[in-house]
Amino acid sequence: MRRLLLALAVATTLAAQPKIIDAHVHHNGDPAFLEKLVRRLEAADAMAFLMTSPKDLESVKGFIARYPARLVGFGSIRLDDPGAVAEIDRFQAAGFRGLGELSGPLRPYDDKTYAPVFERAEKHRMIVLFHTGIVNRPSPGIPSDVSSDRMRVQTLDNLARRYPKMTLIGAHLGNPDYQWAAEIARWNPNLYFDLSGSTLIKKQEDYTFFKSVFWWSGVVSPHTPKGGPSAFEKTVFGSDVFGGDLAEFDASLERYRKMLSACGVSAAAQANIFAGTMWRILNSKP
Repeated sequence: MRRLLLALAVATTLAAQPKIIDAHVHHNGDPAFLEKLVRRLEAADAMAFLMTSPKDLESVKGFIARYPARLVGFGSIRLDDPGAVAEIDRFQAAGFRGLGELSGPLRPYDDKTYAPVFERAEKHRMIVLFHTGIVNRPSPGIPSDVSSDRMRVQTLDNLARRYPKMTLIGAHLGNPDYQWAAEIARWNPNLYFDLSGSTLIKKQEDYTFFKSVFWWSGVVSPHTPKGGPSAFEKTVFGSDVFGGDLAEFDASLERYRKMLSACGVSAAAQANIFAGTMWRILNSKP
């Protein structure tokens, strides 16, 4: 009965689409951060996909249940964890809708070793956020087995094709493999990218560059997908807030808006980028 009441409450609350859906927010483990996050989201009429570690699941799931119009749970599993599939089931049972941000695999993302993980994610119709491209190195003095090559954006092409009922989001547009990211997204309807991180900072003097990346807007050809007025709709909004730094939410919004304006992206397409696309996916029937 409790699950049913919770489901009904969520369904009722999600009746109205927010103006913004941030597909990439990391919980830093501090309960005070959650309170600050919700206040900021309410002020912006926004929702966030909240990346949550397994150790924080029990404390976070109740908070998410209190604010279903503002928070959507994502489980931050490790692909190489022997218990990864069980963790997915645990997050799904708690009402979480996705996984991520996946990062630091010991093999390429599309290695068949990870098939049980992605099969379970697809079974639960989970959205999966992947780190793609260059990755930071916060502790250079400590040895670590981390490789950007294993997180190449090209690996998502194979995964998107093998798991057509799973929605994939590649974080950071494959930085710096932007052309690869866009071309892969062009032919995979279940694959999207966010532009969080350093890309919109380093490209701020040349935002029209992205018109060459998302080049097929309005192009009718056997070499382009049918439908969709703007190729930019293969992107979704993501701030990559981490460490409790909520200022990045506003900074990312400003960068996105400047880039989309510079590229002449229509108001209708921007509405999908900032919320509409992810809203439809969240509310789609299995």
